[in-house]
Amino acid sequence: MTVFKRSKRFLANDDGAVTVDWVVLTASVVSLVLVAMAGLKGQMTSIGQKTESWLSSQSINTTF
Repeated sequence: MTVFKRSKRFLANDDGAVTVDWVVLTASVVSLVLVAMAGLKGQMTSIGQKTESWLSSQSINTTF
């Protein structure tokens, strides 16, 4: 078998292509989440404090 025929057969073979697609997609999603977490790292304390103060100021109505 010639090199040309082997390379043509190799390029036509698509076994595992879906797995590669999922690995690339998963890696990109994880990367985006890490970038988002790095961007929000400094602001998480202030967001938590604002949420705490808002929740503390709310009252629960126990009578109907």
